[in-house]
Amino acid sequence: MDRAARVSELCKRLARTYPDAHCELNYTNPLELLVATMLSAQCTDVQVNIVTAELFKKYRTAADYTSAPEGKLEEDIKRIGLFRNKAKNIRAACAILVAQYGGDVPHTMGQLHALPGVGRKTANVVLGNAFGINVGVVVDTHIARLSQRLGLTRHEDPKKIEPVLMQLIPQDKWTLFAHWLIFHGRRRCKAQNPDCAHCELADICPSCRA
Repeated sequence: MDRAARVSELCKRLARTYPDAHCELNYTNPLELLVATMLSAQCTDVQVNIVTAELFKKYRTAADYTSAPEGKLEEDIKRIGLFRNKAKNIRAACAILVAQYGGDVPHTMGQLHALPGVGRKTANVVLGNAFGINVGVVVDTHIARLSQRLGLTRHEDPKKIEPVLMQLIPQDKWTLFAHWLIFHGRRRCKAQNPDCAHCELADICPSCRA
């Protein structure tokens, strides 16, 4: 089976195995997703969801973040790693949203990437999930690990992995493919103890230990 055929089969099996794959950060609008994704760097989605359950009740608009008293946002997210820097970036990003976009979250890669604390991964998460726009493929630790294990790339750098995946995966599946790999990485192909014996991809995975 050549790589194109194997990728096609991977997509079919992942779609069948994880029909409900989705972004596991809780949000109800683009601003909430932007903030949650900024908070999720080097932090679990579970922890972020615990913090944002109360955070999103207090801060409903971009202006709410910028007008909060100095240090208040830090206090509200202190359970999150790197909370001081994240609070600084969220406030700065929201100030730009208020000043340039009427408080709305922009929906182009260039506009999002220009916001403080927003890298390409965060921008891809927001564009793909909040707006349904497939500009690129999210590459987090799960996706990077599985892309290598599945033989899709030898690269370790997310910046080099993403263009490879963009060439291999149909554009209309870019957002879904990321969700499929994240679900698979959390539920089956874990970093330390991958469950190869029960893996739905075992027979087409070059790293299978079963």
